[in-house]
Amino acid sequence: MIVSLVYQVTRKLLSIPAVLLPRRMARDAELLVLRHENAVLHRQLAGRVRYEWADRLWFAALSSRIPRCRWAQVFPVTPGTLPGWHRRLVARRWDYSECRSRPGRPATAEAVKKAVLRLARENPRWGCRRIQGELARLGHRIGASTVRKILTAAGVDPAPRRSGPTWRKFLTSQAEAFIACDFLHLDLVDLRRVYALVFLEHGTRRLHIAGVTAHPTARWTVQQAGDLAVEMGERFESLRSVIRDRDGKYTESFDAVFAAEDIETMKTAPRSPRMNAHCERAIGTLRCEALDQVLIWHETHARHVLEPYARHYNRHRPHQARGQLPPLADGQTAPLTAPNYR
Repeated sequence: MIVSLVYQVTRKLLSIPAVLLPRRMARDAELLVLRHENAVLHRQLAGRVRYEWADRLWFAALSSRIPRCRWAQVFPVTPGTLPGWHRRLVARRWDYSECRSRPGRPATAEAVKKAVLRLARENPRWGCRRIQGELARLGHRIGASTVRKILTAAGVDPAPRRSGPTWRKFLTSQAEAFIACDFLHLDLVDLRRVYALVFLEHGTRRLHIAGVTAHPTARWTVQQAGDLAVEMGERFESLRSVIRDRDGKYTESFDAVFAAEDIETMKTAPRSPRMNAHCERAIGTLRCEALDQVLIWHETHARHVLEPYARHYNRHRPHQARGQLPPLADGQTAPLTAPNYR
């Protein structure tokens, strides 16, 4: 009702200039139509042009002031537009889709879909039937074909082609069986250089300072490897590989200490420190937090600095790879207590 009233008022207002200026009114009305159509196009450059009810009202009101022979060149509405409007009105009039339920099986609940995707993500080797069986055990009756549809819609391949664990997960699972070693050099106050042999367990990030000497020989290196085996005890038997570089101080006798416990020696490529990245990172941390802060006088002083730091490193220092836990932590952090300011 209001739209019709506005339309009638607009037509009456447009008829006033037509009486005063009958010759120019048709041309001015045509210009107004073209300008408004241009404004509509600028408003909807990104997609399909859609006319609002105010646009249609304005075009209808101006149509009475433009000769009918000019309508095809001025107005965007063609004769085929009217049957299209009529078809849409008829389809809307006889549409009962909202009044009745959809045919076929009921839709799968969102909770079941999330459970299917979670089982597939956490168990890459489970197929559709295995996931169906696990859901049935939880009380959700669902077909294997429905499980396949849910996985396909989410972009998850069937079990034989499903992506396996990531490199991070794979390497983390293998880290428990690796130990790495490398030499650390220290420059004393009198510019003499001493060396320390460092071992790092990949799984726990536990640091071992095997020994400090000014003259590292092959025999001394073998002795430090034997002392490490005695210190680690049963944990030494759980190792499967030792990572080292191609330094001449690592002889066959050094490798034999590990081979006696069925531990394979893995040599890094020449000039490739990133192949022993964990041990290199531990040495860099040791330098930054301990050695760069003090002046080392002699070998005994170096041991007094390195051994306490190794205890701190293993018992108290948090590690990102272990969820901010120290290497010797049992997997649980101490509960936080509220500070007492009294």
